[in-house]
Amino acid sequence: MLELVITIVAGTLGYLLARSFVRHRLRFVDAVHSPFAPIIAGVAAAAAASPAAALPFIPLATAVVFGIGTGLGTASGSRALRHAAGDHRRLTP
Repeated sequence: MLELVITIVAGTLGYLLARSFVRHRLRFVDAVHSPFAPIIAGVAAAAAASPAAALPFIPLATAVVFGIGTGLGTASGSRALRHAAGDHRRLTP
């Protein structure tokens, strides 16, 4: 049960941190809008978290879920930036 909770927290944390990082730090970087950016971010996050699987209560699935959460957070942050940029370009009457 503890392993499941750790996995869910890792996925959620990866999503929230990646979305926040993209929205605040990478807002002026055009490469974040590439369709490959979430895949690259997710694979890199999973690879970085994979050594944690050597710990007793952290399975390898936790690193994979962390990578998936990071990739989805990157895509969501990029999408939020695109929608926010479109709102500022419109003229209000």
